Formats: sequence, structure tokens, C-alpha cells
Amino acid sequence: MQTNFSLAQLSDPNIAEANKILRACVHCGFCTATCPTYVLLSDELDSPRGRIYLIKEMLEQGKAATKETVKHIDRCLSCLSCMTTCPSGVHYMHLVDHARVHIEETYNRPPLDKFYRGLLAHLLPYPGRFRATLLAAKLAKPFAWLFAALGLKPFAAMLKLAPWHVEPIKIPESQHVFPAEGARKGRVALLSGCVDKVVKPSIREAAIRLLNRNGIEVVLPAGEGCCGSLPHHMGREHDALSFAKNNIDVWTRELNGEGLDAILVTASGCGTTIKDYGFMLRTDAAYKDKAAKVSALAKDISEYLVKLGLVAPKNPSRIKVAYHSACSMQHGQKIDRQPKELLTGAGFVVREIAEGHLCCGSAGTYNMLQSEIAGRLLSRKVANIEKTEPQVVATGNIGCMTQIASGTKIPVVHTVELLDWATGGPLPKTLQQSGLGPP
Repeated sequence: MQTNFSLAQLSDPNIAEANKILRACVHCGFCTATCPTYVLLSDELDSPRGRIYLIKEMLEQGKAATKETVKHIDRCLSCLSCMTTCPSGVHYMHLVDHARVHIEETYNRPPLDKFYRGLLAHLLPYPGRFRATLLAAKLAKPFAWLFAALGLKPFAAMLKLAPWHVEPIKIPESQHVFPAEGARKGRVALLSGCVDKVVKPSIREAAIRLLNRNGIEVVLPAGEGCCGSLPHHMGREHDALSFAKNNIDVWTRELNGEGLDAILVTASGCGTTIKDYGFMLRTDAAYKDKAAKVSALAKDISEYLVKLGLVAPKNPSRIKVAYHSACSMQHGQKIDRQPKELLTGAGFVVREIAEGHLCCGSAGTYNMLQSEIAGRLLSRKVANIEKTEPQVVATGNIGCMTQIASGTKIPVVHTVELLDWATGGPLPKTLQQSGLGPP
């Protein structure tokens, strides 16, 4: 693709990077076939190719984003399916991330839209605030339909997704180290996260048990916070980089202390962002080297466990599992076979889901800010899942778990919960409630 940036514009490293990405695009259109919004809406501007043209025009002109451009960029899920499909290696993720920052800095959103985004940015990354909000949301949850009827669709979507029961956090905040069982084979930091720590703390508990059982010491470093993914994908770059720098400092202290073999992540959306810290902070002299080191150490828990090798299953089960590969897992991190290999090795029967490359509609805050499109994607995903006639759905991302569970009665669990149970841990509570498990 031909570009027309001035030399002054190209002196900005972000514009220079955008220029390189834009020039890699050859207009082939392969991306349109695997883009969820194009598949649903059949609008060229809601395809990666169409959005690339919009971004090019917006950045070249160097002006404030227009309402039309914002509409189509906001509709992008950042699922990155286009990057898996693209034969030219167009790094759409970095391009659309920069576009979102430009929009945030130059576009004056309508008051309600601004309010919703600000609300999410000031609640979700902070576990204490988020937990208190969920407890309060139970009172308003029965009136979600009323908010929808009043045209407050994002608020209605937030209430629909809020759980009726907020699980207690069993791990004391003062406990940071969890020793390995038997001879220690390694030492890792485990990201506690912000959303899953509140919505599904059992994921972290299962991950710690599973790692300890397999000879790995786990540390939850003091001071760790949100990875920055949520504000990053809303274009709030200052907030995102502040979160990233905080975690880099925390993990660097741990690296310089007793050391770490890896930084493990159980939410693939977070993992994709942490693995990109090196790029995000490439121009920051104080952080670029530390950020690159952290990114190199970051791993999804499934890719770490595959290399580690799990102990033999103690609770072998032939339960049929539909494995949903989160977009941030299969497209963002190029991890697809590892979780399925682990589940199969643990004795589960893994079922492939048709159209597995298409997003479920979660996409961070997307299912709240773009609830209509997210709802259509959810219906499509659930229909494909239910065709496999599974007894349980497994995935590696809390957002996908929450989204899919809102559209089906089939129990949805995290992959590590099943692996923990199969190798000697407790039966996941979600399966207990569904009557699954040993007779």
C-alpha cells in the first residue's frame, strides 16, 4: 500500500511503525473472510482492509478522528484473526492499537460513551473496586431489561454479565510463595490479574495447585497489578503504560532476587499484552530492556505445562470437552495445540468447534460497549459449541468464559481447572453444580 506521510510525521516512531505496517498490506482481502464483523455485517469498512484504509487516511491527515472512522474502529474486536490469515505479515494489532490512541487523544466522544468507557477503565483494573461493584450490581441485575429499554445498552450488558454470586478469595493477600511438592523443578511468577481474581478466583487456586503438584514453586509478587490490557485496548495509553511499568518493576525485583524461570498467565488476553511490553516500551530508555526481558519470560500457562510435562492423571475421565481457543490465544499468541494436547493427555475427549477462528464476542470490554454485535457472535459461537454435544466447555481466558457461560447451560471452566482435577485436585465447583464428575 502506498503511503504519503511527511518526513516530519515519520520522525514520530509510532507513525514510522504505522507506515511500515501500512506498506506491507497488498489489498488482497484474504482477511475479510475471517473477520467476525465483516462476516456478520458485510461492510468493507468493518473489515481489516477497510479499517486499514480508514486508519491510513486518519494518520496521514494528522487530524482529529471523524465520527465515521471511530464507529468502524470501535467495532473492531482486536481478535487478530486477520493476522493469522494475512499472507503478507501485516501487523494489524500494532496499527489498530495506535489508531485507538489517536482516537482517544483527538475525538470528543458523546457524554454517555465517554462515561461508560471511563467507568470500565476505573473499575475493572482494580480488584477491590471491581469486587465491590459486582456485589452492588446484584441489586440492579434484575432490572437490566429496563436499562436496555431506556437505551442504556452498555449498562444493561454490564449487569447481564455480572455474576449472581461473587466467589470468596481464599488465598490470603499476605501469602506470596507456594512451595513445590517434592524436588523443586522451577520457580515461576503467576499473574493474579484483576478480573479473574475477582470473578473466578478458583482459576488461580487451581493453577497454583497444579504447578506445585508438578514440582514448580509459585510466587505471587507483592505489588503486582493489572497488566494494562483493558486500558490499552481503549486507547488509554498513559494508564496502560503505567500498569505495565509497575509490573515490570515488580517482576524485575523478583528476577534479581530469587529468580524466575517464567512469568505465567492464565488469562490469554493479558498474556498477549505482556508479551508485547517490549514493543510498547521500545522508545522508553529506562524500561525498554527490562520490558523486553519480561516479554521474553511471559508464557501462557498451557505452553509452559506442555514443556514441563504433567504427572499422570489420578482422576482419568472420558468427559467430552469442547475446547474454545480464545482469539488472544490462537491469533495473538499463536497457541492452539498445547491446551488440547494437555486435555487429551489428562484423559478428556476433546471436541473441535466449527468456526473456531471466529471470536465469541467477549474481546475485553467489547461485549459491554458493542453488545449487539457481541450478542450475535455469542449466539453463533454457542450454536457451534452445542453441535459438538460436549459435557463441558474449556477455554483459557476469563472473558471468553464469562461470555460463553452467559449463552449456554453447558458448564464452562478454565483449562487449568480440568487439568488440576485430573491430576489430583478437587472437582471444579462449576462441574459439581452440573452433576458432572465421578459416579
